Amino acid sequence: MTEAARRIAAIILRHWYLIRGSWPRYVELAYWPFVHLLMWGFLQNFLMSQESGWARIAGILVGAVFLWEVLFRAQMGFSISFLEEMWSRNLGALMVSPMRNWEMPVALMLMSWIRSVIGLIPAALLASWAFGFSFWDLGFPMIGFFLNLSVFGWSIALLACGVVLRNGLGSESLVWACLFLFLPVSCVYYPVASLPDWLQPVALALPSAHVFEGLRAILLEDRFAAASLWKAALLNGLYLSLGLAAFQYFLRSARRRGMLLQLGE
Repeated sequence: MTEAARRIAAIILRHWYLIRGSWPRYVELAYWPFVHLLMWGFLQNFLMSQESGWARIAGILVGAVFLWEVLFRAQMGFSISFLEEMWSRNLGALMVSPMRNWEMPVALMLMSWIRSVIGLIPAALLASWAFGFSFWDLGFPMIGFFLNLSVFGWSIALLACGVVLRNGLGSESLVWACLFLFLPVSCVYYPVASLPDWLQPVALALPSAHVFEGLRAILLEDRFAAASLWKAALLNGLYLSLGLAAFQYFLRSARRRGMLLQLGE
């Protein structure tokens, strides 16, 4: 194992010990995906019990809720792991270690996957058992959906965490609020075509909108819209690059201003 891999593994191990040693953290990871899926699943059951025309439309609710949680968990998994370092006043110690600037974001991305798996597996089992919706039946597209939404979540988290790093913990509420700015134009529950004409280009510039369009194509039209996944992947390459660049900029700025050891409100 290379030195970089050891340092990345050490950061992951530190955050894994935090989760493993605290049952409330386990509960927090699984609680919201479970509750959201339960609520929307019951709504789906109601719609499917009505006129037959609702059945196929209602079937996308559980899938859309689950994929939104993938995006949300990816963003929050990265952000919370980063904030843990700020809350514990450990960020300055990490930055004076031999760790390179790119190693910490990579470690937090991998940690967000661990958090996502812990939180989403109970929700996926619930969807299969209670509502007869198996995400595994989606096959390869499900992998593409998961990866694209995870990368987009990291891109948003990199920017949000960079702003918090630059401005201090007084701006940490941005971490919880920023993703919901993208909710209306991600078209989670409705197609892009339902947006006003002037807003559709904004939606199509987001990887998340292409992912949810791909989900609807599978569930409503029984076809795999490969173009949607490729467009999402290309956009994610751009946004992840911008997110990493922004994070590095804010990190260098915080170092110059001596803020890594002054992380209060």
